[in-house]
This record gives sequence, C-alpha cells and structure tokens, in this order.
Amino acid sequence: MFSKLAHSQTFAVLRRGAHASVSASTSVAPKKTSQGTLSSEYIFEREAKYGAHNYHPLPVALEKGRGIYTWDVEGRKYFDFLSAYSAVNQGHCHPKIVEALKSQAEKLTLTSRAFYNDVLGEYEEYITKMFNYSKVLPMNTAGNFWGRTMSAVSSSTDPTSYDGFGPFMPGFEVIPYNDLPALERALQDPNIAAFMVEPIQGEAGVVVPDEGYLPGVQELCTKHNVLFIADEIQTGLARTGKMLAVDHENVRPDLVLLGKALSGGLYPVSAVLCDDEIMLTIKPGEHGSTYGGNPLACRVAMAALEVIEEESLSENAEAMGNLLRSELMKTPSDIVTCVRGKGLLNAIVIRETKDYDAWKVCLRLRDNGLLAKPTHGDIIRLAPPLVIKEDEIRECIEIIHKTILSF
Repeated sequence: MFSKLAHSQTFAVLRRGAHASVSASTSVAPKKTSQGTLSSEYIFEREAKYGAHNYHPLPVALEKGRGIYTWDVEGRKYFDFLSAYSAVNQGHCHPKIVEALKSQAEKLTLTSRAFYNDVLGEYEEYITKMFNYSKVLPMNTAGNFWGRTMSAVSSSTDPTSYDGFGPFMPGFEVIPYNDLPALERALQDPNIAAFMVEPIQGEAGVVVPDEGYLPGVQELCTKHNVLFIADEIQTGLARTGKMLAVDHENVRPDLVLLGKALSGGLYPVSAVLCDDEIMLTIKPGEHGSTYGGNPLACRVAMAALEVIEEESLSENAEAMGNLLRSELMKTPSDIVTCVRGKGLLNAIVIRETKDYDAWKVCLRLRDNGLLAKPTHGDIIRLAPPLVIKEDEIRECIEIIHKTILSF
C-alpha cells in the first residue's frame, strides 16, 4: 500500500493495490450455552463477520481470567501459557492492580499533558529510581506498538510484515542477530545513530543470543558513539528471571523500552527510559501522546511494578523456567526438536509432518486444558504468568508431555 501526500493539505491519496475481496454474509444468529451465555461458535462467527481478519486466533472464546487460569464461555478451565504475549506477568486480574485502577478511575483518569496531574511525577520518580535512569517518557502503548508502524515494517526481515507495503522509511540497516562482527562492520559508518535489539527475540521464536553478545553490543556502541536501545517490551519486567533481560549480563543500555506487563494487562502503558543527555534533546511540542502519563496509567503501572517486587516474580520465573526446560527436554519423542528459553520465556520447536504441526499440537493442548500459540510456523511459545507455582508447573509439564506423546 503506497501513500502520496498532497503537499500542504491534510489528506492522503492511497493508490490501488491488491486487496482481499469482501463478500456480504448473512447475519449471525446468537447461540447460547446451557448456562445461557453466548457459545464459542457464535463468538467466532461474530468476529469473523464484523471484525478485520488481521489475526488468526486459536479457537477458544475466553470470558474470565484469574492468576494463571482462564475460563471459556462454556466454563472450561485452562492454564494460560501465553500471558497475552507477556502482558500479564503478574497473572490475570491481579487484585492489587485492579484495586489501583478502580480507585484512580473514580478520582481522575485523563488530563492530557496540557496540564500537570498529581500522579505522573510520583510514577516518574518511582520507575526511574527502580531502573536507575534519569528520565522516563511515558507513552500509552508500546511505542505505538513498534511491530506495526511503517518504521518497524521498514526494519523488518519478515516477508509477512513488509511484502505489499511501502514506500519504506529510509535510514534502516538490518544487522544479523547475535552477530558481533556484522554489527562492528556496520558501525564503521559514521552516520549510524543507534542500534536497537531485543535481548531475547520473542516473536521470532524465543531466540536466545550467545553469552557475551549483549556486553559486546554495549562495548561496540560505546566505542563508535552509537546509542544502544534495548527493546524489553516482551522480555522485561521479570519475564526472563531478571527485572530486565539485559540484567543477566549486567548491561546498561542507553535507552530501554518497556510495555506489556508494565500495567499487568489492565491498561495500555509503555515507557522509554534513558538519561538526561538523551531525553532532554526532545523539546516541548516535538513528541507526545494524549493518553501518555495519564493518572490512571501511572497508578496502574506503579501497582504492577510493586507486585513484581513484592511477590519476587523474577526469582520465581528463574526457578520455574529452569524446571520447565529441564523436564521438557526429557520428552521421549522426536516431535520436539528443540527446547530453549530463559526464565519463563520459552519455546519448543515442532518437527512438522503431514500428520502434525505446531498448530495441531496447540489445538490438542487446548483440548487438554493448556493454551499456547504457534509463532513462525513450527515454534510454540510457552510463557505462563510469573505467579505460577511448582505444583502447577509440574501439572502443565504433564499436559505437554501427554499431548506430545498423543501424536
């Protein structure tokens, strides 16, 4: 899809491209369960009729969540092994975070940044001291969700992200992941301003870099006066067994991007952390967000961060992750070709055949009471809420074993 801007006028002309055809369909008749709630089938059909087809959800219709569990509209209970892509690290509907949202929602929700409010500064002080940075830029989404912006598309190597789009943003150069020599060659260009990297690649399939990679990145960026930006939106906030994934190797990036679990899944909250030298290059009016820094978001974020510390979720993620990987490696089957991860951000790679693939495995996991989702075709991400206990993780391991062996 190409856009052509008409000089100073405030509209864009979109050129025609290849579009999926949309056909009219008959109305969807409500179907009820024996409990009187809408049925899963009706919910699937209604979304297909009225919503954009930009997602391919696993066929399960959820209506309730608590801790590590979710329930569908028919009342079936599941272990959640996706955690809303690591947005509910603290568990579904954590009571402390819910209470923070309720109490602030009854008092003041939004002022925009045209005025001060009494919560933003408290939050800014809290989060900058926690992560040892001078300043925070509060946003209301994960950097407008980097994964879908034109800048993100321009820097992608995934054909499903960039095919059919353009023109692309200039100035991006893609560097192979976990490849310090490639980065060093790229940094010979004096015009390189910054290098952004996920400490562990999440959506790519939980790809863990070699030990020493991140310290090497920091050393090269410092040497060449290039900003080191760590995208911790999925890996941060205790998910990998440390508050930040870079903490495993005592690395301090110039900028850290946070989101997802920064609200415990209750509200869109994200943040950019860095020091004065970088943050104060932004002058009033040069960047902003209507909802960024709103009182409701700030109160929720502080509660979400407090839960992580009070309940020692980093330590629990480390211990439970070690247990999960060690037990999954014992699976007596050649269906699983690889188990990898750190903390409770893990993945298994499925050897695809005509009889099974990662999607079919996830469907059978669902039938056995555990929800997970494939990524990149043959990979299943396993990332439960960080409040999971040992007896629960062992029960989940049994479900995964039983499911794999059933093929």
